[in-house]
Amino acid sequence: MAQFDGLRPARLKVGVISAGRVGTALGVALERAEHVVVACSAISEESRQRAGRRLPDSLVLPAPDVAADAELLLLAVPDTELAGIVSGLAATGAVRAGTIVVHTSGATGIGVLAPLTEQGCLPLAIHPAMTFTGSDEDIDRLSESCFGITAADEVGFAVAEALTCEIGAEPFRVDETARTLYHAALCHGGNHVVTVIDDALTALRAALPARLGSGMAEDPDGIAERVLGPLVRAALANTLRDGRSALTGPVARGDSKTVAGHLRALTGVDPDLAEAYRTNALRTAHRAGAPDDVLEVLAR
Repeated sequence: MAQFDGLRPARLKVGVISAGRVGTALGVALERAEHVVVACSAISEESRQRAGRRLPDSLVLPAPDVAADAELLLLAVPDTELAGIVSGLAATGAVRAGTIVVHTSGATGIGVLAPLTEQGCLPLAIHPAMTFTGSDEDIDRLSESCFGITAADEVGFAVAEALTCEIGAEPFRVDETARTLYHAALCHGGNHVVTVIDDALTALRAALPARLGSGMAEDPDGIAERVLGPLVRAALANTLRDGRSALTGPVARGDSKTVAGHLRALTGVDPDLAEAYRTNALRTAHRAGAPDDVLEVLAR
């Protein structure tokens, strides 16, 4: 196993499987911390181009060859492919005993790495709690992020925490049995908010026909985004600071007449959007302790 000076890892030879959005972003972050990404795997032309742009000094090799020379092997593959990659690498014997093997899946703990753990590897689950779009902003955001880590013992936690801190992120521990719940919470907050905001933009564009013309989806000036952006950013900041006491608006005020009007207006734009509003507003009403007349409007 690689030698460590206290909690600071020695400079490691890193292998990345594969050169997707997450793997290459973490590869760059590790190189900025003076580790060396010696090789990565890339199958599609898009991933090959990404590897060439982000990790230009790294060899592009088949996965077993990437693993063979790595002291730190990063498995940044989709959740559905992780178990198969691990089993395949274990079957080839490509991963040397003592290798630090890290996967980046949020919903999965270290159990999936068992075939490699049994061969003497150090298993770690290190998940960046961040969205990755493929832009270079992904790399910069890593240093502002928290990483959920799961390890088999204190040695593993020390290694994972040191690696995380080296790239400027904040580590926190997630129990093996809590990974699915942890990941569900992140997806609910990070993924579903995209749908909510997109729905709000759709409704806002429909409310501004004089500005936008007849095509609801057309907004060349981006006025809908400029209108909604400050409101959404303020609501997020207030919620992170104050929790549910940050709630404002007609549901929190108990204004059933306005809520009923919202539902009628949204139904005219898109009945599915109106139902999404109803579902979220009902959840909000329960959180806010709204009066019965609001609950009755939302329960119809």
